[in-house]
Amino acid sequence: MENLGVYIQVPFCQTKCTYCNFYTGVVSPQRFAPYVDTVCREIRTFPQLLESAGVTWPSHSWLCDTVLDTLYIGGGTPSLISPKLLAAMLIAVRESFSCAFEEITLEADPETIEVEKACAWVAAGIDRISFGTQSFVDEELKAAGRMHRCADIYKAVPNLREAGIRNISFDLIAGLPKQSHDSWRHSLSEAIALAPEHISIYMMEIDEGSRLGREVLHGGSRYSARELPSEEAMAEFYELAQAELCAAGYEQYEISNWAKPGFASKHNLKYWRREPYLGFGAGAHSFSGKQRWANLHDATAYVAAIGSGKAAIENVETLTPAVALEEELFLGLRQLKGIDLARIEGQYGVDLTDKVGRLASNGMMEQAGHFVRLSPAKLSVSNEVLVELLRQ
Repeated sequence: MENLGVYIQVPFCQTKCTYCNFYTGVVSPQRFAPYVDTVCREIRTFPQLLESAGVTWPSHSWLCDTVLDTLYIGGGTPSLISPKLLAAMLIAVRESFSCAFEEITLEADPETIEVEKACAWVAAGIDRISFGTQSFVDEELKAAGRMHRCADIYKAVPNLREAGIRNISFDLIAGLPKQSHDSWRHSLSEAIALAPEHISIYMMEIDEGSRLGREVLHGGSRYSARELPSEEAMAEFYELAQAELCAAGYEQYEISNWAKPGFASKHNLKYWRREPYLGFGAGAHSFSGKQRWANLHDATAYVAAIGSGKAAIENVETLTPAVALEEELFLGLRQLKGIDLARIEGQYGVDLTDKVGRLASNGMMEQAGHFVRLSPAKLSVSNEVLVELLRQ
């Protein structure tokens, strides 16, 4: 039996963070129920919708031979919608797939978490909460346009524990406006003190798709654009996180992710291992092993397409061997365990031995048997290693 992951996108937020470049929007709560109804319809009719869009799964009997073992509800801020609506999507999933869940994750913002609501999440089957703490410094949260303050984080964690959640993940961002070495160390120590099972550390990215990114690229000062830490400082923040989290008993298993033993994200591992997953909702992505496709990002257009019985798929890409190899290397090297070089060379008919040897002699990579990985001190320059491996 093949295992499958499902991702459900809820593209609604209370406000748009200054650094966000996602296709999310602030809409009236009256739009939540019609959107969820549409997602449920897509889930229940997806085989026909995929076929009509030209998506081909490797095996015609794949659905009968597949077990759904992970589910991730992300956004946006899916914790904004009512537990009843979340439960409706979970019911649609269970009715449409053979399920043996090992992990069901819900993304939540700290200020949206209440004991009663969390209890309803648990009753629906959700057993992992991932929420964007981002920082434990109110000044930084305010500059980033976040709705919550650090007091909301301190309240949210015991609420989740009281409801029965035993798998909590924090997101922290290194490089927020107004962030300093001391404030970053403070955020790390506060996060560790609350003892979540999982912590993700993301580096601030300047993207023209965000308000902050546009301001920085145009030399403006709004959104505290001139108070961003330097790239050198962000690299130091990352290295500090590596040291502090390791000392606190967290194992780094991917460039941006640390977990207590046994709590690595089962769903996200599917992405890095290039395992199949299906995405439902506006902007959701899917991967069959041979093809990638994405739904329309605009929620209104997505609802209209599914409502008229059509697929909401925006594009379908059939991967060439060259693209698949690039993905194998890029995604595989993000993992601390690295890649099985013998398997990749045999599967794609390439010889990377000399290149790996040169990178290893330069301290960029390490090799143990068939497996090669980035040197732990070189994780922040993974793209440079990838370029060398793919160079003709």
